[in-house]
Amino acid sequence: MLELYQRISLTKDFPEYNLKKGDIAMLIDIATHPEEGENGYVLEVFNAIGKSINVIIVPMSAVEPLKQNEILHAPPRIPQNWGTFTS
Repeated sequence: MLELYQRISLTKDFPEYNLKKGDIAMLIDIATHPEEGENGYVLEVFNAIGKSINVIIVPMSAVEPLKQNEILHAPPRIPQNWGTFTS
């Protein structure tokens, strides 16, 4: 079971959030589905220098814990909401 404040990796793309499979976020809460669907995780997403840039909810099946043999990678991306993105 994943623990709160654990870093996780996404197992699929989320184009609506400009996130891709393998991106890393922090698990900050658990969200119960209101209609008996799959429960979710509330994730906080950070940029490469540690600034929080988004809080999202994804299905539990869309995350996995980081593995010891993985290497972090920071690909540059222009946010889809570039006009509202603040520094």
